[in-house]
Amino acid sequence: MDKRIYILTTITFIVGLVELIIGGILPLIANDLDVSLGRAGLLITVFSLSFAISGPILLSLTAKIKRKKLILIVLVLFLLSNVLAVVSTTFTPLLISRILSAMFAALLVSLCLAIASQITSTTHRSRAIGVVLMGVSASLVFGVPFGLFLGNEWGWRAPFVLIVFIIMILIVLMWLFMSEIEGKDALPVKAQFKALSHPKIIMTQSVSILFYVGHLTLYAYLTPFLQTTLNLTGDSLSIMYLILGVAAIFGSWFGGYASDRFGTRKTIIIVISLFATMLFMIFVVLSKPVMLVIALVLWSFLSWALTPAIQSQLVSIAPKTSDIQQSINNSNIHIGIAIGSLVGGINIDLYKVEFNSIIRWVIAVFALILAIVALNYQRYEPNQSDGLLKY
Repeated sequence: MDKRIYILTTITFIVGLVELIIGGILPLIANDLDVSLGRAGLLITVFSLSFAISGPILLSLTAKIKRKKLILIVLVLFLLSNVLAVVSTTFTPLLISRILSAMFAALLVSLCLAIASQITSTTHRSRAIGVVLMGVSASLVFGVPFGLFLGNEWGWRAPFVLIVFIIMILIVLMWLFMSEIEGKDALPVKAQFKALSHPKIIMTQSVSILFYVGHLTLYAYLTPFLQTTLNLTGDSLSIMYLILGVAAIFGSWFGGYASDRFGTRKTIIIVISLFATMLFMIFVVLSKPVMLVIALVLWSFLSWALTPAIQSQLVSIAPKTSDIQQSINNSNIHIGIAIGSLVGGINIDLYKVEFNSIIRWVIAVFALILAIVALNYQRYEPNQSDGLLKY
């Protein structure tokens, strides 16, 4: 694989850290800013909605700009948005910070995925995408547990100070080592919408939404879930996040490897099927700590194994619009995250956090049904006008 893939992975690492750190320190933020846990969960929801809306739009508007120049500009803006989080003393400016950082994060991830698919051969494309996405899962392993530790020791702002410092280093590294990649002409909006309107594309994209609604219904409130079911606090909570993060890294790699080795269709169906099974098992074994930990580890592994397969599938069936397809799919993931965190927040305010696991199991079953329908949709001939290919 092209060594530039690993530079792109460093970008997705810091983006993942900014996005995911909130889940671990949500109770600290709620207590410090005197808001309910459900309202604090809006920090996750608005980030995901902003991410979802901004990605495709910003990617299209900046299509002609040279990639190195664009990444450096966006990294600077990304840094400033996180500085705002550090200096926030009330809930509103922190909410604004999350909206702005999500916009810049969306463009960074879209660029990374698009470039990865462009500079890698077809036979290794899924693995390249998986490696780039490993940056996000790696942030779970190295970033989130350490950020949780910093938050417990010095307050919830401490992780954001760390994030600002890392972005500063990353800007220097990108300037020194990132080779130049030319921008390209943006596809006409009409052509983009024509490709996106095909039923096969719509269904494939929708699988990501449902899958991550199921995932985030619990993950967004994983800290209170672990505190309630396993009585984890402080360092033990950080260790659990570390274990789940390691599983996530292997899941990202496995998703890419399995797609290249066995095909995207089989990988998508198997991953979603096992994912739904683990969600059901989590609810069943709530009173059995050892089995619950095992189920949570497998759930984390599977949660990160789907995206490389979906992204590669979209590139295969719509190569002419692959950049916008990947960006839209990334947005759909965050729409799912936003809906999932909102549903989870409503549930824990009205009922119990333990119920989130069974809610997301039902959603995952719907995702599986939709995936089966999408992947078996009628075969058709190549159509040069909409950029879709059939097999």
